[in-house]
Amino acid sequence: MMIDHLDHLVLTTVDEAACLRFYVDVLGMTLERFGEGRKALTFGQQKINVHVKGHEIEPKAHTPVPGALDLCFIASRPLDDVMATLKAKAVAIEQGPVARTGAMGPIRSIYLRDPDLNLIEISEVLPA
Repeated sequence: MMIDHLDHLVLTTVDEAACLRFYVDVLGMTLERFGEGRKALTFGQQKINVHVKGHEIEPKAHTPVPGALDLCFIASRPLDDVMATLKAKAVAIEQGPVARTGAMGPIRSIYLRDPDLNLIEISEVLPA
């Protein structure tokens, strides 16, 4: 196999402040500043670089579009705790919890939307 793991991905947003608030204040990611005013959201050993629509860093995707992502994150704590935190922060859960299949086996997931309407799946790993 040629590929070992994902290092980062790029999220394109129309409202950088709202995007950063969601991922930092709601999901608990860490804001990293680097380069010439660039921003990334870090968690675990991964990061999400943030580009503002119309001001993307080159090279970029052929058609960077806010709201086109469908991301699944594995929670660092039980999904019930995640749902309680989201409720306390008035973040609507669109669907779930539901059973799904993740990269490593069975997961239990909820779905919500970020400010750009990207689909965000938050999951806990279930015993195989």
